[in-house]
Amino acid sequence: MARRAVEQELSRERILEAARHLFITKGYRAISMRSIGQHLGYSHGSLYYHFKEKAELFYAIVVEDFNYVAALLSQAMNNPPEEGMSRVEQLIMEFIRFGLDHPYQYEIMFMIRDEELLAYCRAEQGRCYDLFASIVRRHMREEGYVHGDWQSMPLTLFLSAHGFISYYIQDKVSFEDVKAEAVSHIKVLCRNL
Repeated sequence: MARRAVEQELSRERILEAARHLFITKGYRAISMRSIGQHLGYSHGSLYYHFKEKAELFYAIVVEDFNYVAALLSQAMNNPPEEGMSRVEQLIMEFIRFGLDHPYQYEIMFMIRDEELLAYCRAEQGRCYDLFASIVRRHMREEGYVHGDWQSMPLTLFLSAHGFISYYIQDKVSFEDVKAEAVSHIKVLCRNL
């Protein structure tokens, strides 16, 4: 009976959020299932109800975060852009907004350096970039741009947005704190589009 109550209270979402925070602040190798359980006020055994091992937990975080970003990017292209913005500019802005407003997620997704963990991220990073690139290429095709630009432009835009996020993420600022700088950056990037 007690185990059932614990399982109902300790949701998968709570575990993912706590683990995400601990992996970033303490490092993946320094965190154990036991320490995640302690952080949440539960025994580590209660975590195993949801995840078999720490690597499975980490991968669940990565997949959840990349799925969220994919939904944001798709939404940015399916909804009308803010006034004065093109669809591609809106796409880049939403990517930057995500990175700055969700720094723990972004760091795990794109800035982790641990070789073991990169194996969990590479496929999802590629999937995210492929979606970003396909949206940019679709916009360029609809607007009549030269085919040669279709190949290099998405990577240039993606890396520039990542660079912007990487620069500001260390200052722990929100998107709203640097929105004017973000819009200016995006406008310069997309001037040739």
